[in-house]
Amino acid sequence: MRTRHLEYHRTGQSGWLRATVLGANDGILSTASLVLGVAAAHGSRSAVLVAGIAGLVAGAMSMAAGEYVSVHSQADTEKADLERERAELRTDERGEHAELAAIYVGRGLDPVLARQVAKQLISPYSSLLALVAVCDKLTADREVCSFPSIFWCPDTSANRGFGGALPLAGVNNPVPYKRHRCRGSGRDRET
Repeated sequence: MRTRHLEYHRTGQSGWLRATVLGANDGILSTASLVLGVAAAHGSRSAVLVAGIAGLVAGAMSMAAGEYVSVHSQADTEKADLERERAELRTDERGEHAELAAIYVGRGLDPVLARQVAKQLISPYSSLLALVAVCDKLTADREVCSFPSIFWCPDTSANRGFGGALPLAGVNNPVPYKRHRCRGSGRDRET
């Protein structure tokens, strides 16, 4: 009978979280800056709102395109590294086994077991395990192998739009203030 793995790890969601935070933060800051700039230039409320909406839409499209290019660049780089490792495996299989075993020894495995693991992972019958082995080689100095996802592009864009909507809510629903005289000063003060 197969046992269920009860642990739940969030590492696979870190890219989604990064995209969410990056998009929302960029939306808030850039839209608020744009709105404040137009308002400081004595733009009407409708001009500030139109500029804010235009900035929000343009920023969301730019964020999605940037994330798309970034994800594909990372994927292309990792694909090229994978091809390089395959070529090295074809020309120097013994050296590649030794290199992978040394990585596992460095991570704490017994040298005999590390050689067995390297041999099993680089087996010609195991393409999935070979991918894991390459990931381990390419990330020997990092904790986690990155697997970029194209699905983060809409998420980054949507959260950029959501973040940009927050300053626009303030433009559309301003907080009322009233003028009153400060005692003894003779000057008006806004509150």
